Amino acid sequence: MYDIATRRRALALVEQGRSLNSVSTETGISRSALRAWKIRIEPLSRMARTAECSGPADQAAYVYLLGLYLGDGCISPHPRGGHHLRIACADAWPGLIELCRAAMAAVRPDNRVYILKRPGCVMVTSFGHHWTCLFPQHAPGKKHDRRIHLRPWQQALVDAHPWAFVRGLIHSDGCRITNWTVRNGKRYEYPRYFFTNKSADITALLTTTLDRLGVSWTRANRHNISVARKESVALTDLHVGPKH
Repeated sequence: MYDIATRRRALALVEQGRSLNSVSTETGISRSALRAWKIRIEPLSRMARTAECSGPADQAAYVYLLGLYLGDGCISPHPRGGHHLRIACADAWPGLIELCRAAMAAVRPDNRVYILKRPGCVMVTSFGHHWTCLFPQHAPGKKHDRRIHLRPWQQALVDAHPWAFVRGLIHSDGCRITNWTVRNGKRYEYPRYFFTNKSADITALLTTTLDRLGVSWTRANRHNISVARKESVALTDLHVGPKH
């Protein structure tokens, strides 16, 4: 018999994407025991044990889609089972609509992706049985009214593809604009990025990732993050750029 702490440590290794063989070799716990334990673990652990829910087919596309989902996405149940993933995209950005559609298709190639027209925007939509596994942040109510944090397997993917995450967040709730000021009687223009979200947790996910990338940012106000330093804007331009 193994105690709860031992089981959780072993299952945490599975959560990292390790095979049952390697975890069994390292811990001395049989593969059959690892399969049989019914302790609640993170979605990636379940994915590792089942062929049906094998995780995102394209990890970089998933991280980008995660950023879009945290900004403008929702998941709703279908009455007969399964769920719809929907990402709202403004009509003004046809390039963003296509990027969202392509990312959704890359993450779950077997799921059909379609566009639902709404006033002033479209809902990029896909039905499937595993969107709740891939986006465990889903829950009733608005995101800024509840706790939002990444599961360890999600954070590992963000760490591997940080710019994809920043791009998704800025494409959903951010923009690149040209500001201006007057210096010595002359008008001076400069580009900057803004990100606006009422969720302190989602904002913190962005700023923590920017810190890791060496991008300087400031808090314009409670809900707004600004990237304005010339070298940081240039770096962000290389990996994000304006929406189109």
